[in-house]
Amino acid sequence: MRHTLPIAPQFYVTAPQPCPYLEGRMERKLFTALQGDSAETLNDSLSKQGFRRSQNVLYRPSCAECSACLSARIRVADFKPSRTQRKVLRRNAHLRRNATAPWATEEQYALFRRYLDSRHADGGMADMDIFEFAAMIEETPIRSRVVEYLAEDEDGTHDLAAVCLTDVLDDGLSMVYSFYDPARAGDSLGTHVILDHVEIAREAGLPYVYLGYWVPGSPKMGYKAKFDPVEVYFRGRWQEMGDPAAYSSETHPLSTDPIAEQVARISLPDSRGTR
Repeated sequence: MRHTLPIAPQFYVTAPQPCPYLEGRMERKLFTALQGDSAETLNDSLSKQGFRRSQNVLYRPSCAECSACLSARIRVADFKPSRTQRKVLRRNAHLRRNATAPWATEEQYALFRRYLDSRHADGGMADMDIFEFAAMIEETPIRSRVVEYLAEDEDGTHDLAAVCLTDVLDDGLSMVYSFYDPARAGDSLGTHVILDHVEIAREAGLPYVYLGYWVPGSPKMGYKAKFDPVEVYFRGRWQEMGDPAAYSSETHPLSTDPIAEQVARISLPDSRGTR
């Protein structure tokens, strides 16, 4: 009888390119393909180790002299919205949530374009066309949802106010990418979407909401520290963030280990899906 051994994920490193968060720095990523029958189990396992999903790829920053990027997640059971966040919830109480399968629409893309043109016109996604947008939404080998937030107009019709592509993990929700109507910037829709995901996770009995990377020293990432208690994946383990000022974005030649050592420490699920 011939036995087939499970194929372990292969890890690669991207070429250095300008960092989107800290000016004057170069970033590189450690990544692996997300495919096959074990894709969901692999995604669950590596998400707990600071990885993020982008379509059919799992990645984690692995810069030569910088370790500023820290994966962040909200601890749902202990989260209580601040006074400001409660105001955001009241301000957007009229929005209707609509969760669907990961299927891109022209209305979503139109909102996405307005969002990019207003807030990230010089970012890495600025030239994304409708086909690339559809790939971002639809190319997922795991359990994903598109969560839409609709605002009712005076004539009874509903306009798309915000959208979040969300992965469902075994221990939480991972907010892959969200965007909203820039004309409603005063409504703090980005904050509302996060707060609503905390509520979705609570209703589903999931302990965490994964927010992506928090970067000390990056103004565009600073909002993630406001969802107390938030945990960060720091030096190989999850810990409560505490004082954001305690984290440094300074570079140092010994701040990251060699790639081979990083890969060796990654815990992979076995062929039976256990960890």
